Amino acid sequence: MNGTLILIELAGHVGLLLWGTHMVGTGVQRGFGRTLRQWLGRNLDSRSRAFGTGLGITALLQSSTATGLLATSFAATGVLALAPALAVMLGANVGTALLTQLLSFNIALAGPPLVLIGGLAFRWSTGGRAKNLGRIGIGLGLMLMALAGLVHTLAPIENAPLLRPVMGALSADPVLAVFIAALLTWACHSSIAIVLLIGSFEATHVVGPTGALALVLGANLGGALPALINASTGIARRLPLGNLLVRAVGVVLLLPWLPEIAQALRTMGLDSARLVVNFHLLFNVALAAMFLGPIDALARQLTRWLPDPPAAADPARPLHLDVAALGTATVALANASRETLRIADMIEAMLRDTLEIICRDHLIRAQAVSAAARCVDQLGEAIRRYLADIGEESLDNQESARAQDILSAVINLEHAADMLANSLVEFSMRSLKRGKKFAAEELEIIAAMHAELFGSLHLALTVFLQAEPREARRLVASKAQFREFEASAMALSARLLRAAATSQRLADSEAAERIAEESGLFLRCVRDLRRVHSHLASFAYPILHRSGDRQERHQPVPSPSKAIVAR
Repeated sequence: MNGTLILIELAGHVGLLLWGTHMVGTGVQRGFGRTLRQWLGRNLDSRSRAFGTGLGITALLQSSTATGLLATSFAATGVLALAPALAVMLGANVGTALLTQLLSFNIALAGPPLVLIGGLAFRWSTGGRAKNLGRIGIGLGLMLMALAGLVHTLAPIENAPLLRPVMGALSADPVLAVFIAALLTWACHSSIAIVLLIGSFEATHVVGPTGALALVLGANLGGALPALINASTGIARRLPLGNLLVRAVGVVLLLPWLPEIAQALRTMGLDSARLVVNFHLLFNVALAAMFLGPIDALARQLTRWLPDPPAAADPARPLHLDVAALGTATVALANASRETLRIADMIEAMLRDTLEIICRDHLIRAQAVSAAARCVDQLGEAIRRYLADIGEESLDNQESARAQDILSAVINLEHAADMLANSLVEFSMRSLKRGKKFAAEELEIIAAMHAELFGSLHLALTVFLQAEPREARRLVASKAQFREFEASAMALSARLLRAAATSQRLADSEAAERIAEESGLFLRCVRDLRRVHSHLASFAYPILHRSGDRQERHQPVPSPSKAIVAR
């Protein structure tokens, strides 16, 4: 076999190894991503549990980068502090090394059956998780077949005249070996694949023990680069930078002693086939033991180097739509959810300002409501673009449903903001400037409706975050309360108009006209507040539809404001 064919086969086997790794990680994320994220969120109360959680999740995802994105998502929200996040990454590094150990055993015969079983499961299954289990089986089988092919292809070139000088140069210059391996690992985005490839080189004596260990150090260093390069903010860079610093310290400490380490590993009875993967595991275990104790000091130092940015001058600028997370659907959807909650906070502030405008003729607050509505529109557009960039093909059924929930929530919040700014506030300001004021009884009903709107907004966010059918039914049932408000407002308006008609018969025609105009303003405000509530209640419909409960509940929700309505 000539050199060109050997290079083609090597490229094919490496590509197959990378694709198999990608399929396993994708299958685990699509089938069990939400479960893994919840597991990560529940096991962060101590650094030891965070370490173990990072180890376990990485062993399943086959990617410390994916685990890092999950940890970064929690760290950015404040749920996960930087120190536990660094502990998660230490566990992720050990988990990657353990997985490399497993894949390095001679279990190539299991590859074809795994591909067959996984292919059948993927083709015939109807459930999302069953399909993803099939995808995981295909990925594992491809990885094992690729490793066997690498060993088979590398065996004839052990004595190749061109390869030996190149690999000999790497053994003589460990710094160059570290640099080349780091560059290859960054390009492949998979330290597992590169370490297994180095093991194949060492097992077939293409590279010497010292050069192989130097290449392993470079692979560990390069595995921390993609997350750091893809991070878009200073806060997002803290965690990957800390992971890179931890590995860099290990590389600097061990690089001068690689010949002695190789000899010590040989004296321990390790053959060439296990030398690379065992060194990879020992390296990451040693780093975990070294840095798990002083992890708080490292976190403080990283925070000093990359401090929190000042508050954004432009509230319409997205804060959580990290482009680097688009490759991990679970994290990207969590980022979109957090940005949606920012819009909800703006809606709450707009509601509060609206009551001040109606009751106290507050011009400055009216300007603030209009500005907030523009911010809501811009953030909504940014979230829609972000959801589109995730891509429907990368989402499983559950994640696709979540993306639809986020999109529906954004649209309803945008409509609520438009209703508040362009209808309710604008009309109220024009009317109030003409001297039209609300009666005390009218203000009482409007205030009660605002209070109910605040409660409904909080309930809508609960439905948005938890997707519980019981809470969704409560939210829909609250529409009955607003029907009662509207009926009470119409009854009050009719009573005031009757009083105005009596006044007109008593020759007080100007008072009668004024009361008629104010009654129209009052009913318009009531109608607009009810329409805002309808948009909030729409948060419940996707959850009720998926649960099979499509009937709107008309029973009123117990509320302290009923006493006002009954008056």
